[in-house]
Amino acid sequence: MSRIGKQLIVIPAGIDVKIDDKRITVKGPKGELTQDIHRLVKITQKDNQISISVKNQAEKRQKALWGLFKRLVENMIIGVKEGFSKKLEVNGVGYKAVAQGKKLVLNVGYSHPVEYDLSEGVEAGVEKNIITISGTDKQLVGQTAAEIRSIRKPEPYKGKGIKYIDEVIIRKTGKAAAKAE
Repeated sequence: MSRIGKQLIVIPAGIDVKIDDKRITVKGPKGELTQDIHRLVKITQKDNQISISVKNQAEKRQKALWGLFKRLVENMIIGVKEGFSKKLEVNGVGYKAVAQGKKLVLNVGYSHPVEYDLSEGVEAGVEKNIITISGTDKQLVGQTAAEIRSIRKPEPYKGKGIKYIDEVIIRKTGKAAAKAE
């Protein structure tokens, strides 16, 4: 039995959940999210609680789907209520980021500025050298942050590049430092 999947999801006040045969829709103050439901997963709603089950609880693949859909629905509810955000830090001399509407313009050591078009449902804010990616869909926010980071990954010698705010870059010693030892 799935330890995560068998837990009930409590629907907070102000959140509207609609379950069809093949789709679940969650509406809240921050927006609306929809998710297709796998054919082996059954989602039911009683009062202000959602329960998730699968056809055969002993099968390994179905147990995995059970826990997955529990987390997906839970993240949808959190997303439309509070939202998700990821913070990136731009390090390097002359490196900077500017948010221009639905575009993020990055000057990160290339011969030209890199323009990144933000997806629908994702917003970016820049304060000094910190980029904040926010939105209602957890997967989309994480994917966008990963794509922005991949434009200029942090390098191990000086730590220049774009990194997550809590990421630790393991530094290497350079040739001159290695000779001195």
